[in-house]
Amino acid sequence: MLRAARLFDGKSDRLTTPGVLVVSRGKILAVGASAPRPAGAETIDLGDATLLPGFIDAHTHLTYPYQADYRQGIVENAQKTIAERTLDATENLRKTLMAGFTTVRDVGSSDFIDVGLRNAVANGKIVGPRMLVSVHALGATGGHCDPGEGFHFGFMKEGGIDQGVINSPDEARLAVRFNHKYGADVIKVCATGGVLSLTDDVDTPQLTQAELDALIDEAHALRRKTAAHAHGATGAKRAIRAGIDSIEHGSFLDDEALRMMKERGTFFVPTLIAGWWIVQQVDQGKLLLTPEVVAKARLAAESVSQVFRKAVDMGVRIGLGTDAAVYPHGMNAIEFQLMVERGMKPIDALKTGMSADADLLGMADRIGTLEVGKFADVVAVPGDPTQDIKQTSNVKFVMKGGQIYRRN
Repeated sequence: MLRAARLFDGKSDRLTTPGVLVVSRGKILAVGASAPRPAGAETIDLGDATLLPGFIDAHTHLTYPYQADYRQGIVENAQKTIAERTLDATENLRKTLMAGFTTVRDVGSSDFIDVGLRNAVANGKIVGPRMLVSVHALGATGGHCDPGEGFHFGFMKEGGIDQGVINSPDEARLAVRFNHKYGADVIKVCATGGVLSLTDDVDTPQLTQAELDALIDEAHALRRKTAAHAHGATGAKRAIRAGIDSIEHGSFLDDEALRMMKERGTFFVPTLIAGWWIVQQVDQGKLLLTPEVVAKARLAAESVSQVFRKAVDMGVRIGLGTDAAVYPHGMNAIEFQLMVERGMKPIDALKTGMSADADLLGMADRIGTLEVGKFADVVAVPGDPTQDIKQTSNVKFVMKGGQIYRRN
């Protein structure tokens, strides 16, 4: 039995007091002050804290390290074997779980490292959050998801289906099938340029309507959710028309795109922390990036804050995702804070990384709320996070699937 001063179930509009939760065999057995205490049960009293559902991050890159010197990071990564990069990534998983994130959606990896990590976590071999993985993000030749963009011809193998590079509707279908064959839980596509890519403008569309139609149709036929990296409005609207489940980043979404998302129930995952982190670290001289990338980051960070406010006012469905690896792993909960600073109510911000993300991931029957029968994914933070949202970055207790991983 877990006890604390208060509890937020992840979907309501208020907290309950006191917070009481009974856990048995990895699942929630009872919730509320009237919950019976099973004979012989251990009681953990967390005091002046709030019990919350395990946090969810819908946009991570846990297989990649954070690098303060971006160019040097590319060199170091290229010098390591797949095995070494996999072992390095296990620390990223540990930090993420200790920060209270018990489930993540990993939306871009290489060499099937994400699949191996997901399986190792599921089998209890390593410590980390529950993972949904994408294998490769899919995109056009020379686009944001082409692993060879920015390098001279011949330096790397020219991109193809096995690296997520597509250039026709038929190739889009084949790439989805390839990712599905090798373990993808979700299909990620790059519909526009990106901030950190070296050969494109951040808002340019990079796949045709026909390519996105084919890609998303194939993914949904295989019962896989889809996510689109899309900073620019044109590429985002193509993805929305094709039936994408979520728009990631959305830095330059226009009013039409937001209306389309509202009408279709498309999720917006704004990854506010990514641009915020880049700009503040560059300004402090702690992050080395090319001038071109810095200019793109400044534009995107300024614009996405305005887009986010509009999305909140319009009632667009918003999920929490952070682009982990753009900033140091384990700081994911700052996204809650940034949402509140940009106009979202604290209790609604909490829902984005709980019940909303559970809906987005197609896992609402198992995670995202503290309800009987769901996985016992529970975190506790000091005080009341609806009064001080920054407390989400001070997690003192982490339970995933009924197992305690952190108890301060």
